[in-house]
Amino acid sequence: MPFDAAPDAAPASLEAFLASVERRGLRMAELALGHREDALDVVQEAMIRLVGYRDRPASEWPPLFWSILRRQLTDRHRRNAVRRRVMAVLGRAEDAREDPLEMLPDPNEDPARRHADGAAWLALGRAVRALPRRQREAYLLRELQGLDVASTAAAMGCSEGSVKTHLSRAMAALRKHLEDWR
Repeated sequence: MPFDAAPDAAPASLEAFLASVERRGLRMAELALGHREDALDVVQEAMIRLVGYRDRPASEWPPLFWSILRRQLTDRHRRNAVRRRVMAVLGRAEDAREDPLEMLPDPNEDPARRHADGAAWLALGRAVRALPRRQREAYLLRELQGLDVASTAAAMGCSEGSVKTHLSRAMAALRKHLEDWR
């Protein structure tokens, strides 16, 4: 689904809906987790869980999907934190999980631009991951996914006023953290 299309438009089928949110969900998860493979797993799990709600009206799928994805991200953050603590106790560094093939440069891309884009993406990811959980969720759902306040509130399980407060605080923190990138 293009970014400028209405996110509330009811898709013709669950398959069409999942196809429309797949890339946005992956981008959101990758920003939140900082690791592509974890992000792929989380989005896949969220999609599988949504299939269990296929009998619900199509208008309920968007907030339901983002709510499921939000909970999957929280669970993955917890699992990763436990894994890091266990590895620290065992005296092992966390495994280097970068795919060496992904690190090869694209021969058709300008190296300086690739470096600048990569550095900006990493800085944004670090800044987003440093936000408190509720602020991070509000930012990712409202700004990155383009959900309206009501859909974000439904996905987060809170009031619209809380969404606005969390988003305002997140934006202020991100502005401060990313000041060098202006």
